[in-house]
Amino acid sequence: MEYFSTDFTLGILGGGQLGKMMLYETRKWDIKTIVMEASEEAPCKIACDRFVKGNLLNFDDVYNFGQDVDVLTIEIENVNVDALEKLESEGKKVYPPTKALRIIQNKAKQKLFYIDNNIPTADFQRFAYKSEIEDSIENEALQLPFIWKAAQFGYDGQGVKVIRKIEDLDNLPSGECIAEKMINFKNELAVIVSRSASGEIKTYPVVEMEFHPEANQVEYVICPARISDEVAKKAQEIALNVSQKIQQVGLLAVEMFQTQDDKILVNEVAPRPHNSGHYSIEASYTNQFEQHIRAILDLPLGNTASKVAGIMVNLVGAEGYSGDVVYENIDTILKMDGVTPHIYGKKQTRPFRKMGHVTIVNENIEKARAIAQEVKECIKVISK
Repeated sequence: MEYFSTDFTLGILGGGQLGKMMLYETRKWDIKTIVMEASEEAPCKIACDRFVKGNLLNFDDVYNFGQDVDVLTIEIENVNVDALEKLESEGKKVYPPTKALRIIQNKAKQKLFYIDNNIPTADFQRFAYKSEIEDSIENEALQLPFIWKAAQFGYDGQGVKVIRKIEDLDNLPSGECIAEKMINFKNELAVIVSRSASGEIKTYPVVEMEFHPEANQVEYVICPARISDEVAKKAQEIALNVSQKIQQVGLLAVEMFQTQDDKILVNEVAPRPHNSGHYSIEASYTNQFEQHIRAILDLPLGNTASKVAGIMVNLVGAEGYSGDVVYENIDTILKMDGVTPHIYGKKQTRPFRKMGHVTIVNENIEKARAIAQEVKECIKVISK
């Protein structure tokens, strides 16, 4: 099939920043795109050929949208899989495949998949209702502390909470969830695996992630991770195994823990471009968004190696500010060598909302990390 400067149409479910950055690549190659999102303010709206307002969780909206495209992909997991499955059964190319997406959408199913396929992961218990957790604690079948995770619809740190006492369960959703053993880890790592429709596979270098302690969001992504070659090899092998077993097409971001004794445990996965790969826009030969397009269109995969060390700093809304966004001191960071800001196009800020990111590239990883710290302390995402 001819993709470039033709009537071929790529559909993207979700209109957020990941889709917007994917559209950088489709515009570069003149690939026609249609995007569906519920909000008229979606960042993708300015960059696609056609924008459709619709509910990603509504069967009819998703199914009807899929009729107008040749290949359908996602930039967020929370979509109606029943509609995608029907489209797939009718011959539509849907990536990630619905079989993989059904597993990944639900954290309980995802964890059971790891157990069934001998993929190392933290111990956990699955609960249909939150009340069952309270009963298990009272009966000493579940030990405090642990990590509570909603089975579905968690995103950007939402749907995850550390439970240190039974009162911490108050005000949490009552539905299906898991209670996961807390891991004493050295590092949180991630590997992005790209797998094409015909089965070609490549991995990006292992990255190291530093998280905000309150928001449970990534603050810094560091590439390459400051770990031994042996640990890096182990992490990449495990990530490859997950991708092969789940039969993903496109990108699969595999988040992992490195324990104190250097075991690698899979935390969770995302079947799309991912925050941990944003550094690649400036630092890699082939950035993750181009690679995702290559994979789902079954084009040859690009070189995943880094040209230079890269660090990403997330720009999130400052605490105490909501409303029309203002990026304070952005002119200051633009004076720094190797610093590139990316603004996502969200007009309204609120505490911890992802509003953009900044990439810092340098031949020396420690120098890049120092500049990243300067950037983090300098730029502020506030409101008018």
